[in-house]
Amino acid sequence: MTDRLFVVRRVFRLNDTLPEEGAGAPKWVWQRGGWLLVDRVTGHVTQVNLPEFDPFYSTPSWGRDYVAYCGVSDDGKKFFAMVAQLGRHQPILKIPLGEPDGDEMPDSECPAPAWQRRPTRVTFEPDENQKLTFSVKGHAVDVVMEADEEDGE
Repeated sequence: MTDRLFVVRRVFRLNDTLPEEGAGAPKWVWQRGGWLLVDRVTGHVTQVNLPEFDPFYSTPSWGRDYVAYCGVSDDGKKFFAMVAQLGRHQPILKIPLGEPDGDEMPDSECPAPAWQRRPTRVTFEPDENQKLTFSVKGHAVDVVMEADEEDGE
């Protein structure tokens, strides 16, 4: 992110052995977790709280101090295009994308959004028929129309 700050993803090693399976060797599985912000100078580690972030389904894409990802509602029935800025409690973008297909594969529902530098934009493609591009300006986000994209503005 910067020469001073970087983010890392947490993972957990869990014992997946059921009680009925006896006292044999444990079955270990890895499970994705949330994100941590690390300050290189002080060594301070802080948990990054991302609204509507689901460690299993959300695939984040980091751009400077912004993160874009597909958020999932608490009941798991809705997807959202989310853009959050580190240090802010509320997302700067939360747009409904529809309902999940119910796939068991975590990255299949909504691939990681793509960032563009100048102007700062993020593009979500939750499926092959849907492409949403947003221009990020400070603490605000604007929708980019397809005509603007084609003109290169």
